[in-house]
Amino acid sequence: MKKFANLRSYMIVATVTGLFVGILVYFGTRFEQTAIAWGLGAFILALVTIATLDLSYKPDDSDPNLPKLR
Repeated sequence: MKKFANLRSYMIVATVTGLFVGILVYFGTRFEQTAIAWGLGAFILALVTIATLDLSYKPDDSDPNLPKLR
C-alpha cells in the first residue's frame, strides 16, 4: 500500500471542515476577518489531526493463512 494514498481526500475533508466553520462563524458574528481566522484554524487543526491519525495506523502485513497466536 502506498503511503499518503489518500492525501487528496484528506485535503478535501480538511477544506470542507474549514469552510463549514468559517461560514458558521461568519453568520454568527458578521465579521469577515474573524470567520477567516476561525476557518483557517479549523482547516489546520483538521489536517494535523488527520495526518496524526494516518501516521498512527500501521497496516497488518502478516500472512492471512498463518495463525496470529502460536
